[in-house]
Amino acid sequence: MNAPKNDKLKKFYSRFSGEDQVIIVINADPDAISSAMAVKRLLWRKVAGVTISNVNIITRPDNLAMVRLLSVKLIHFEKIDLSCFSKFIIVDSQQDHNEAFNKFSPDIIIDHHPVTCNSKASFKDIRPQYGATATIMTEYLNAARIKPSAKLATALFLGIKTDTNNFGRHALNEDVVAFQFLFKHANHQLAKKIEQAELRFDMLKYFRRAMRHMHFVNGRMYVDVGPVLSPDICVMIADFFMRVNLVKWSIVSGVYEDKLIIIFRNDGLKKNAGKLAKDSFGQIGSAGGHKSMARAEIDLHVVKDFVSYTDYKTLYLWIRNRIEKRGKSKRPENDAR
Repeated sequence: MNAPKNDKLKKFYSRFSGEDQVIIVINADPDAISSAMAVKRLLWRKVAGVTISNVNIITRPDNLAMVRLLSVKLIHFEKIDLSCFSKFIIVDSQQDHNEAFNKFSPDIIIDHHPVTCNSKASFKDIRPQYGATATIMTEYLNAARIKPSAKLATALFLGIKTDTNNFGRHALNEDVVAFQFLFKHANHQLAKKIEQAELRFDMLKYFRRAMRHMHFVNGRMYVDVGPVLSPDICVMIADFFMRVNLVKWSIVSGVYEDKLIIIFRNDGLKKNAGKLAKDSFGQIGSAGGHKSMARAEIDLHVVKDFVSYTDYKTLYLWIRNRIEKRGKSKRPENDAR
């Protein structure tokens, strides 16, 4: 344990008192869930209580399996009375990543995504160079000399595996060191069971729709799946198409509630998904991410000023044109294929 890591831990602990009721707010995925679990363990017996709250609806089978098999207690954000809490923490996200985060002022932010907003949080530990927030939280646990339980180690192990795509995406030596440490303490049979959670039957219709509305152009697979039960559907389909030969980019769109969601994936070879998403859609919505994975969200009332989001073909052309011209194209052009 080196001095800088120890200093971070001391500053983190200095923000709390024994009377605090703490809420950790996350956009639930393996990295966020495991990081929240680690924060909760760090605060054990140091505060009056800790609650983990998810702002999204969890639909991915592996994420549902993770919550169930690791006994993670989550309360959806809409069921939370914010007046009951004295300290607010965001992990694996920042305040502008989800509208729900704007309903409170975070005291603590711990994240590995690129800095996207100037938060007034009294404690911020944001390390974009890291492959996973779970790596940062593993360092905190080690600095506190806390040996993670098998369930916590398994969660953090999966968090690093997922966000680095088994180290196929950007990662540092720190990610490798944390992974090796967690490898010794994780329950690998449980991890395998979570990773191999079966795809739900009702999700097959989205894959069928994706096959009907896919367009492959110059190494880029454009797909629109229309209304979805959750943005996670778009993520799963984007990851699926990256497994197809010749696909260098997978760009999948879908409509969730009142937003158009666009998911970006690439093969990581001299590409920057976060920059592409921001350049293409940042002017009309929220957009950003990492070099190999990114996301854009645009209000539907903004989208319909440019294109009919219920028309698969025109929406595909509009998305493609904005990407190719980095946001300068407004109306869909003829398909030049």
